[in-house]
Amino acid sequence: MSTAQFELSDPPTDVVSAVKFAPGSSTRLLVSSWDKCVYLYDTHEKEGGRLIRKFEDRAPVLDVCFGKDNNEAFTAGLDWEVKRIDLETGAQTTLSTHEKGVKSVAYSAEHQILISASWDETLHIHLPHKADHVPNTVPLPAKPFSMSLSATKLVVAMAARTNYIYELKALALFASQASQPPPNLLEIEPFQKRESSLKFMTRAVACMPNDAGYASSSIEGRCAVEWFDPSSTSQARKYAFKCHRQAQDGVDVVYPVHALAFHPVHGTFASGGGDGVVALWDAVAKRRIRQYQKYPTSIAALAFSNNGKYLAIGVSPGFENGMEDLEVEGRVGIFVKELGETEAKGKGQK
Repeated sequence: MSTAQFELSDPPTDVVSAVKFAPGSSTRLLVSSWDKCVYLYDTHEKEGGRLIRKFEDRAPVLDVCFGKDNNEAFTAGLDWEVKRIDLETGAQTTLSTHEKGVKSVAYSAEHQILISASWDETLHIHLPHKADHVPNTVPLPAKPFSMSLSATKLVVAMAARTNYIYELKALALFASQASQPPPNLLEIEPFQKRESSLKFMTRAVACMPNDAGYASSSIEGRCAVEWFDPSSTSQARKYAFKCHRQAQDGVDVVYPVHALAFHPVHGTFASGGGDGVVALWDAVAKRRIRQYQKYPTSIAALAFSNNGKYLAIGVSPGFENGMEDLEVEGRVGIFVKELGETEAKGKGQK
């Protein structure tokens, strides 16, 4: 079972939008928030962790990710901008500007490209370490809700139950060859176009660490697991299941599943819901491994460390209950759970 859990001191003062561990450190953690700030922590330097630095923005920050190393970060903001942050100096640089808020940002170290997804129904493809590159604009058919990368694929989950899967190699190649003035339009067909297995609005999507497929979740207390392989045999394996539901006074109360994260070693995944619960699932065996004790408020974001030893859990009001959630002070927190060696192992793994 779990050996330890603690809450970070100096948490954000408004809703948590993302938590991300560094690619080369299991204790370096970025947190973005609606309080217009990005927080950088060392989770284990002292009891309760240490806030290394806070980076202020002019608008709520909807997503954050690390870049090529532990000292580079990228943000997606409600000010429509995609920015780079030098985590050592604090310097911020605007890489591109969308026409509406930017919901997601993700960096592929393998292909050295940064991708942002905006509510203006476009992706921006950046080559952030190529100074003269004009970011490419890729049109989308609908508003993007969530985005995730594997080693070779990009999955974009959108409105109208639409999922697009792109090949990262193709995106990087076409982006390096297209050099027009803004918007530097890139008309590229996705590797696959899919209809979501979930009947209601997608809340989160996360790619498997083995590059085989992805999981998605919806506002209606369900998760789905799918594989990239388009063969009929592989597609027959996809499935969806109910989760994050509670019986109250004989009524099945359904909560949105806000967050998903795959374990980098075991390939199992965690889900976090509006019910304040985090659960671990074995995607292959189609079984729940365990469910943790309820957190004080809704689960907003999840992330495993690079070695899979720690799970960061961002909690904040999810407004599932309406106006009574508007007072967020004291109800926002970042928990770090240390996992036992076999805690996140699938049921069928030895």
